[in-house]
Amino acid sequence: MTSRREQVLGAVHALIASTLPSAEVKRNLAKPERVPPGGLVIVRDGDPGEPEITLSPLTYIFTHRIPMEVAAYETSSEIRERVLDGMLAALGGAVASSRTLGGLCDFIETEAPVTEDVETAGARAVRWADAVIVAVYGTTDPLN
Repeated sequence: MTSRREQVLGAVHALIASTLPSAEVKRNLAKPERVPPGGLVIVRDGDPGEPEITLSPLTYIFTHRIPMEVAAYETSSEIRERVLDGMLAALGGAVASSRTLGGLCDFIETEAPVTEDVETAGARAVRWADAVIVAVYGTTDPLN
C-alpha cells in the first residue's frame, strides 16, 4: 500500500499537471537541461517536518512543505513575467478549489513565490519561481 506521504505528493503532481497542461511537470528532476516551450514545473518531495501527535486515536499530523520550481519563457504575445504570473495564478486557483486533495489532506495552501531571471549564454532568458505548497495531513504511522 502506498504511504499517505506518497499519495499526497502524487496528488499534488497530478493537480499541477492538470492545471498546466502545456507545461512539463516532473518530480525531483535533478537539474533541468532545458525548459520546454510550455514551461516547466519541478515538484520536490520536500520536508514533512516533525509531526504533532494526538493520542486518542494515535495520529501523526504533518505539515508537509512541498517545494515546486516553476519556469517560463516569454511568448509572442506575453512577456515572461506575465507568463510566469499566469502559471502561478492558475496553480493558486487550483489549490484553492481543492483544499483537501480529494480527502487526502486536512488542508493545503500555497506560499508566496520568490522569482528571478535565469540567463544562460546562447539561450533565451527564463523567468523562474520557487514556491511551496503546504499540505496538512494525518496518518496512524509516521512511515506510512
